[in-house]
Amino acid sequence: MTNRKPYSTDISNQQWTILEPLIPAPKTGGRPRTVDLREIINAIFYILASGCAWRLLPHDLPPWTTVYHYFRSWRIQGTWLKMNQVLRERVRIQAQKHKTPSAVIVDSQSVKTTEVATEVGYDGGKLVKGHKRHILVDTLGLLLVVMVTAANIAEKKGAIQLLEKIKDKFPRLEKIFADGGYQGQDFHNQIQDDYNLDLEVVNRNQSKGFKVLPWRWIVERTFAWLFRYRRLTIDYEVLPETA
Repeated sequence: MTNRKPYSTDISNQQWTILEPLIPAPKTGGRPRTVDLREIINAIFYILASGCAWRLLPHDLPPWTTVYHYFRSWRIQGTWLKMNQVLRERVRIQAQKHKTPSAVIVDSQSVKTTEVATEVGYDGGKLVKGHKRHILVDTLGLLLVVMVTAANIAEKKGAIQLLEKIKDKFPRLEKIFADGGYQGQDFHNQIQDDYNLDLEVVNRNQSKGFKVLPWRWIVERTFAWLFRYRRLTIDYEVLPETA
């Protein structure tokens, strides 16, 4: 660890103890690795929380090109997915739940992009031009899978693509909750026939005033968690895969 003044986004010793074993070992041959990987993690979390551009990383953190190289490599290698899986299972066990869920909630969120983004679309329902985040979460609101598409991709189509990504990975999975955007008998039958899941649509209450909707509030809270990080309030990335 460096002697620089710490940022509030720096990970703790305990957190690093958990994450370090999940980082891929260096390739054999060539020059030995000299980069402080804990500082790479700190730099990525700094960008996520502060919302700054990659090129505007503070000079007391590793060079932005090095940080982005590891960020991209770990995406391609599936390291971020592995970290998410390990952390999710730890939290579920601490909450006295099985490490894999039996029920999930699906939803999507459209966000604006900048002019450099690719695969951009217009969400006519939310009046947003940009990308759409499709997510599946467990009943604690923890991410199982996330996918970013053009904002004009329909919720049902996104849900099918999400379920394809997790097919056969969660053997206990039996039920999926969704909002009115996923309604329809044909879609319900497809979920049942292709994925052996029971789809339950939780519709909005027509009475006046704010009402907490069963199950749907969980995934909405997850989206609220994402918006605590300025980098995610607008999608600044070029590729949906990176976003």
